[in-house]
Amino acid sequence: MTDQSTRPNKLAKALFGINALVAWCAVLLSFSLNASGYYPPDISTPTLFGNNPVGIDGLVGRLLDWFTYFTALSNIVVAIVMTLLFLRPGRDSKLMRVLRLDTLLMVIITGVIYNLLLGPGVSHQGWDFFSNGLQHVITPILTVLVWLIVGPRRWINLKVIALSLIIPILWAVFALVRGAIIGAYPYSFLDVATKGLASVLAFIGVIMVVALILALVLMAIDAVISAWTRRAKRS
Repeated sequence: MTDQSTRPNKLAKALFGINALVAWCAVLLSFSLNASGYYPPDISTPTLFGNNPVGIDGLVGRLLDWFTYFTALSNIVVAIVMTLLFLRPGRDSKLMRVLRLDTLLMVIITGVIYNLLLGPGVSHQGWDFFSNGLQHVITPILTVLVWLIVGPRRWINLKVIALSLIIPILWAVFALVRGAIIGAYPYSFLDVATKGLASVLAFIGVIMVVALILALVLMAIDAVISAWTRRAKRS
């Protein structure tokens, strides 16, 4: 007979592994398409990414652009963190708690912003259809579902929330500094050359506030699930 106390760990390990596998597929497919020059150059908006030359001449630019996309970063964070949890489901540290919350905040923001602001009206064909779906729909939804089912629970507090904002803030600073140097930005809402610095900083500020509210909501949900789980164990 299987020891019932081992079932949650086995379930968690399986779900963490599935989450990690899907995220890695999203990361590797997106990276490969960008590195290979699958996407043709787009010079229609010179202040946005996409105007690197074809072939080996544009390889470095394409890869640097790929690493600057928040979508790529969020999927990379999910892939790494879920792999670590798969390898050791009981892994726990302050850094791991912060990164686990980052997996949720970053992929939720990625999914919401893309599907509400960037994605509507854009047609995706071929391998781009699968890459886009993995990064912007499947990985975000799966990451949230896995957290709701197996947590880990009681990892979110105010200090963890504050620290979880560091990676998004550093990304925004990097994207703006790099954009100022090369004259191109990853997203239209970060396009300082077109919208102006004040407008871009205001948008970033709104996103940070939304991320903070979202983190508080996740903390409340976590508390409710934890309380329900404790009551279920007592009964």
